Parts: sequence; C-alpha cells; structure tokens
Amino acid sequence: MQVISVPSTPFSGQKPGTSGLRKKVTVFRQARYLENFVQAIFDTLSGQQGQTLVLGGDGRYYNDVAIQTILRMAAATGFGRVLVGRNGILSTPAASAVIRKWQAFGGIILSASHNSGGPDGDFGIKYNLGNGGPANESFTDAVYLRTQEISSYDTVESPDIDLSKEGETRIGDMVVSIIDPVADYAELLESLFDFDRIARLLARPDFRMRFDAMHAVTGPYALEILENRLGAPPGTVVNGIPLPDFAGGHPDPNPVYAADLVAALADSRSGLSFGAASDGDGDRNMIVGRNFVVSPSDSLAVLAANHALIPAYASGLAGVARSMPTSCAVDRVAAALGIPCYETPTGWKYFGSLLDAGRCTLCGEESAGTGSNHVREKDGLWAVLYWLNILAVRDLPADVIVREHWRRFGRNVYSRHDYEGIEIAQGDRLMNELRARLAQLPGSEYEGLRIAAADDFAYVDPVDGSRSERQGIRILLDDGSRAVFRLSGTGTEGATLRVYLERFIADPGEHEIPTQEALAPLVGLADAVARIAAITGRKEPDVIS
Repeated sequence: MQVISVPSTPFSGQKPGTSGLRKKVTVFRQARYLENFVQAIFDTLSGQQGQTLVLGGDGRYYNDVAIQTILRMAAATGFGRVLVGRNGILSTPAASAVIRKWQAFGGIILSASHNSGGPDGDFGIKYNLGNGGPANESFTDAVYLRTQEISSYDTVESPDIDLSKEGETRIGDMVVSIIDPVADYAELLESLFDFDRIARLLARPDFRMRFDAMHAVTGPYALEILENRLGAPPGTVVNGIPLPDFAGGHPDPNPVYAADLVAALADSRSGLSFGAASDGDGDRNMIVGRNFVVSPSDSLAVLAANHALIPAYASGLAGVARSMPTSCAVDRVAAALGIPCYETPTGWKYFGSLLDAGRCTLCGEESAGTGSNHVREKDGLWAVLYWLNILAVRDLPADVIVREHWRRFGRNVYSRHDYEGIEIAQGDRLMNELRARLAQLPGSEYEGLRIAAADDFAYVDPVDGSRSERQGIRILLDDGSRAVFRLSGTGTEGATLRVYLERFIADPGEHEIPTQEALAPLVGLADAVARIAAITGRKEPDVIS
C-alpha cells in the first residue's frame, strides 16, 4: 500500500464548536477542505496504528462521499480496521454504543445534528474518543491549531467501497467491515428496559403511539425496535426513510418543526395517546402527550423521579447532571433523592468525565437531549423507551404524569427563545456589552423584577480540574427566576442568540398558566437588559421552544 502525500494549505475557520465542525455542504465540498480537517484529527491522535475506528453518520447529503475519503485517509494513517454502518448510517448514540462494545480506538461521526440537509444544507464532522463520547476541549483545540498549520494530507489510491453490503473488504492493509447499524444499539437498549411490559402496552387497543423519524437517521432504528421487536402496529413509525435532504424538512424535534405530530396529539379524532420524535442524527427527542408537549427540562426531571421503575436504574442513581441553561427542575428531584446534581456548560462532552467517574447516571440538556451512562452521547430513542416503560408501569397518560410531578416538586416554567441567523458582529456586540454591565445589574429592577446576581458562568470539572469560562451569561432574580444568554455554536450561518427563561411556581393553582404568559415579564426584562431589539433589530424570536 503506497501512501500518497497531497500538498495542501490551511483554511480559516476550521474551529470545532460544541459538537464538531459544522459548515454548509458547499464549504465542505471545496477541494482539500474535508481532507485537511480529517488529517488534523489524525495528526492529533497518537497510537492509532493497527487500531479500530468507527465511522458513520446520519445519511445527510455528502455523507457517502465523505466516508469514502475518510476510509482512504484512515488506511493511510495506519488504522487496522474501520467499522462502517451499512449505507454509511450510524446514529450518534449508536456510534457511541459500537465504539464502547467493540472497544474501538475512537470514531468519526458525520452529522450536523438537527440542522437542515441537502446540497445547499449543512454538514458536520466530529471525533469521538474511546469512551464513546465527544472529544474534549483540549483535543479539539489541538485539532484546530493543526488545521492552521497543515501543509499536506495523506491518502491511498483505492476504488470506492460498496457501503450497501455487510461484510469485509480491504483498503491496502486495513480491513473495512460494513456492519448492521442497528443491531448492537438495539441489543443494548433491550438490556436496559422491560421490553415485555412495553410490548404489552403497545398491544393494548386503547393505546396508540406515533414516532416521527423526520426522514432522518432514527427511521431504521425505530422500525426495528418499536415495530419489529416490540410489536407496535405497522405505521407507528412515520417518515421513517432517511433522506439526504430530510425531505426538505428541518429535522429538529420541537413544536415548530414537528408541528404535524403536535397537531395529531392535540386532535382527539386521531386516537393517539403518545407521540415522540427524534432529530437528524438520533440524539435528541421530543415527547408529546395528549394535547401536551413535555418540555425537555421537565422530561429529564420526570425520568430521574421515576428511575426505580426502570430495570437498568432500579438500584438507584449515582447522581444527575444538567447543562447550565437547562431548568432547575431536576435539581429538586436530586435534592429529594439525596443525590448530587451537577451543573455543567452546554455540550455533551462535559458529562463524559462525570459518567466515566461514576458520579452521575442520568444527564440532560434543555435542547431536547437526555441520556445515561449506557453510552456517552445523548440518546433520542433511549428517552422514548424510558417514557414508554414509565407509562407501561404507571398506566397513566404522559400529561398526567407530568402534572403529578409538578404537584410534588413544583413547576419550573421554562422556555427558550432563539434569534437565528443574526450577524456575528451583532451577536458578539450584544454579549460583550452585557458582560461589561454585569457588575452594575445586581440590585436593579425592571417592572417589579429585582436582579439578585449576574455572572458569566464558569465551570471547574470536579473530576479532572479543567476550567471552562464564558459559558453563558446568567441573570438571577430574587424570586429564583433566571434569564440566560448564549451564542450557539451549532449553526452554520451567522449566529444564533439563545435566551433561556425560567420561573418557579410552587402553587398548583397556577401550574396551568400558559408558559409564555407566565414568562412574559422575564421576556421584557431580557430584552431590556441585553438590548436585543436595539442591537439586532429583532423584535421577536424566530423559534420558541
């Protein structure tokens, strides 16, 4: 096998965000762009010779081309074997499961998660470590530095691999194994939950569910697990065929982009009892009851409160963890259980050290991501099965379970307002001006709301001692309410300003106040404090979730 060194020059802007490098497909299709970033990953690694790499993605446009390129480069860098999902498919949690089961050296996941696909859509790539989780900041920082000095990349000459047929072939000395993308993951989930009890629930004539795969990666997984293994009626899974452009849709499981599912559960004529959806790469979820959308923050709290009903977690939880912008609902459950609750920056990689150290069992982010120590990624179908297991045992509708949870713990009314595609300069100006005013905000009032504290969240990892700064600006009020501001690192155009709003209501008599009505005073405060409209020209968010 002859390794070919191809001259190259650096591209600017190849700095990974919270979940890898995400850009438009047109950017990735530039000559040497993908190759430079992959070579930077391989140059940052050490000891990969003869080792196993896992490779796959969400099936979006350009995945198949990228996989062939990465296979040739993996052979050139000395990997001994690459496990590739059939047709290039591997959901993000499934990739983590495969890495962990086969003790792979690491994995490359091709996805832009919940972002749109197609020739003019988004593409992404990230590296996962041997624990199955996203690479930490020290690794991604080193990759970025390497991209800025790279002068060549290594590859080999080889015909394309047929990704549609399971089995083994070779590129030079490296074995390429095309594997069933679902089998290992489904086996893992079956070991966690009471499949017999869930199957009995799905067989009941008075219980009907719908799972919307949004023409994204979870289609094959949901069909195998829900319909084939659990016996849900044919047609339970809709939009189950992964398409390179997600059928022109936006594979983000929220009430805006999964509006059809929400409407179906609100229509009594549909006969549906329970609904769920997942995103582009299968790591996010949305849970919907009858005319009731469960917020991701409430979902995490409910899962923690009902852990004793689930076989894998019945012996107890070591702890729970949430990202800082996620509501404090799970904190109240942790306090009742007498277990630790960790508050981390946004990004699943921050949960990895806690999970590896055995400090927490369940973790979640407000952006529709929940998971546990079974893998090192958030996991959409895992969350759906967890909910089905709770429903099967408690024999109550999802909305009743949440309302009972509120009566016990109080309700953390919560919402996220996204201002998408704002100019990067505007976003930076807004955050910098807000940071400059933090010291003056405590003690000030806005229409009766008094600010108790304001800071720029910093996190010290309790396991390795690493410190992460500038992780989001928090405005904390006297009554326990919060407004949090972050610029998202998961988009590909401009910047997305995310504003997280939270208010705690203990009185059950006020639990049914509509979310946006309950948060209206906080919305006004957030705009006044951050000068959102003045700086961006936006008078309302693009997405409310």
